[in-house]
Amino acid sequence: LQLASFHSISKGVVGECGLRGGFVDLIGFSDLVKDQIYKLASIKLCSNVPGQLAVGLMVNPPREGDISFRKYAEETSNIYDSLRRRAKKLEQVLNRLPGIFCKPIEGALYAFPLVSLPPKFVQEALDSGLNPDTKYAIEVLEKTGLVVVPGNGFGQRQGTYHFRTTFLPPEDTFEEVLGQFSVFHENFMHSWT
Repeated sequence: LQLASFHSISKGVVGECGLRGGFVDLIGFSDLVKDQIYKLASIKLCSNVPGQLAVGLMVNPPREGDISFRKYAEETSNIYDSLRRRAKKLEQVLNRLPGIFCKPIEGALYAFPLVSLPPKFVQEALDSGLNPDTKYAIEVLEKTGLVVVPGNGFGQRQGTYHFRTTFLPPEDTFEEVLGQFSVFHENFMHSWT
């Protein structure tokens, strides 16, 4: 069994967007393959110093007994608690909207809700040469400034429509973001039915 596991400092507890750094752990690969991957990685520019420091902290966080451990554990717990609250809130709001079904959000930082697009809208999108969920995502962006990613790039079943969204907006603005999306979607559904 071979496994390549990737991690970036822009995700997870460290979550430092803009810093560049990460690592890959290769399990079950021959030394020859590992050497070639190392060579390829080495010819690229290395990450900047802050990125290198952040990777070091990510792979070697404070441990119990370290001066900063209590603060690290508290901040980590607060981050996870906030992500859980926002994931649950997003799921609840999406499931209250007409024509949207969202399964429980159990991992990653995304939701992939199923959206039942009105037949007239689907036909107009197809007539204009767009996937219906792409046209929907464009309308969300144009009307709200919010970005959702069309589901057609993720291998959805034929005749179904989805979008990918995230629950990363800060908790103090999350209600506003959800409100903007909800108003858009309700108006959208009303105008096409």
